[in-house]
Amino acid sequence: MKKHFRRLPISLLAVGALVATLTACTSDSPDTTVTVLTHDSFSLPQRLIDDFAAESGLKVDFVRSGDAGQLSSVVSLSAGKPKGDAVFGIDNTFAARPIEAEALEPYLSPLAAGGADRYAVPESKNELTAIDRGDVCLNVDDQWYERENLPAPTSLADLRESRYADQAVLLDPATSSPGMSFLLATIGTYKDKAPDYWRALMDNGAQVVSGWEIAYNQLFSAGEGHGSKPIVVSYASSPAATPGTSAILSGCFSQIEYMGILRGAANPDGARKVIDWMLSPAVQTALPTSMFVYPVQEGTPLPQDWQRRAPAPQYTVSMSPQYINDNREQWLKEWRETVRR
Repeated sequence: MKKHFRRLPISLLAVGALVATLTACTSDSPDTTVTVLTHDSFSLPQRLIDDFAAESGLKVDFVRSGDAGQLSSVVSLSAGKPKGDAVFGIDNTFAARPIEAEALEPYLSPLAAGGADRYAVPESKNELTAIDRGDVCLNVDDQWYERENLPAPTSLADLRESRYADQAVLLDPATSSPGMSFLLATIGTYKDKAPDYWRALMDNGAQVVSGWEIAYNQLFSAGEGHGSKPIVVSYASSPAATPGTSAILSGCFSQIEYMGILRGAANPDGARKVIDWMLSPAVQTALPTSMFVYPVQEGTPLPQDWQRRAPAPQYTVSMSPQYINDNREQWLKEWRETVRR
């Protein structure tokens, strides 16, 4: 079974080291090569990459560059002097940062009208093109609750109840992009009462860890490590990869992943072709099984079992990237004050 995609912790030291490495190298690339910076979870079938190379004459080098937050920082700090030609994996919680840094070139793909344009960054100049989307939700181990003869929680509010004490593992929003998405989901749900909700979770024994890998694969009872926690922050699509689990489809945050052309790219024409390719039916159809995300292009078929095991939430919390960027530090300050009291 394929592991579903994950987001790794943001390391400021790693950001600095990576930026130094990127800017120390020359950005000259042959017109036949396109270098794409990606997050660490990027994955596509090699046959698709080979087919694109054969059809376009372009060799695509994918360079993994950290979590969405780290990737955003690297791109922003190297504005105008990029190592790569394009970037994939900056999400809507970090999209405003590279746009404000003028690190991206505008491009409107002719294929975006097929659905991607619905997820365009508001009030932008098409610096980023939506490629895929996912929903950050609480996941529960249904089999654990069956064994314990306890009803599984069905809402964010349930996690405050004493019968779910010491059962949830959350992600630090300062070091995890899905952790930030969950924080935003609670803010969207509880508004100015969100800190009260966080306090209630902590009082009920919720555990906070740095990233998804630790939470899901080590501490989650249905994960690889068969841990002790039957509630975890993950994605609505995660149950497709983990039988016996389900997502709580209320209180979810809609996460969108984008691709953009780096300002100063050696091969911007090639980067445009790669963006078009990422919106093509072949790639969009492969996204659910390669990265466990939903395609943005309308009419793209999903795996047969997704409707049953990984349905998308009917309603999600969403916020503009600029609004998130303007309020991020204050929200994180309030979070830290709550969980570290």
